[in-house]
Amino acid sequence: MMLSLYHSPGSRSSRFIWLLEELGAEYQLIYCSIPRRNGNGASDPSNPHPDKRVPALVHDGALITESAAIALYLTDLRPERGLGPSQAQPNRGLYLSWLAYYAGEIEPAFAAKISGQTDNDPFAARSFNHVIARVYSALKADAFLLGDSFSAADVLVSSIFKWFRDAVPPCTVLDEWLERMAARPAARRALERDARPLVG
Repeated sequence: MMLSLYHSPGSRSSRFIWLLEELGAEYQLIYCSIPRRNGNGASDPSNPHPDKRVPALVHDGALITESAAIALYLTDLRPERGLGPSQAQPNRGLYLSWLAYYAGEIEPAFAAKISGQTDNDPFAARSFNHVIARVYSALKADAFLLGDSFSAADVLVSSIFKWFRDAVPPCTVLDEWLERMAARPAARRALERDARPLVG
């Protein structure tokens, strides 16, 4: 039941080291190169991801890609860790909604912001502002996205806000949430494992 995470430091796969550490899972990291935004790096032929991106997770021969899918797969694999509500729990719907919202709304909104699209496209600007308002509203109401329970949804969503903190408006509750996330022992262990020089 070995889990293999194909990983490039300082990328989207970094947060899955954190999630695997939170889950107490036995796993191996397989470092690979990826094309970087600055033009460095290259696709790694050993990477099983169909687009040669990371993260890619392999478990007993099964390949899982896409961040929301990997988060759901891992938390369903280790339900006893409580990082993703089971089918029988009432907040399962909220959990699935945050995972889908991350993939379908948050990442595209941040991509539009970072690329400058929001400067010239009113719809993109409204979408970005809506995403920020929804996350801020959730954090003002509760300590975590699922209320009082830390989950893999916090791992996914906090990571993009951490990477692009300067792109979003000031918010005390956001900063406090990000500080709580960074202080988790599993997050610190993951940071150490991710600290080797960039590959590609």
